[in-house]
Amino acid sequence: MKKIQILGTGCAKCAKLTENAERAAEELGVEAEVEKVTDIKKIMEFGVMMTPGIAIDGVVKTVGKVLSVEEIKKLL
Repeated sequence: MKKIQILGTGCAKCAKLTENAERAAEELGVEAEVEKVTDIKKIMEFGVMMTPGIAIDGVVKTVGKVLSVEEIKKLL
């Protein structure tokens, strides 16, 4: 099972990224747990200074932008 973490404080962009990540996993048929990380200290532990960010299996893939469903599929 993949672990997808959305790194952000809960802004509209973070919500859209969460929605896109869930959809990408569903469309690929990938079992994934989507977790929202909203604690600023935890976000900083990832080394992320701009939100939203996305980490897959603990590895930060992008920061500061909302990826499309297709872009997330490529990361999965």
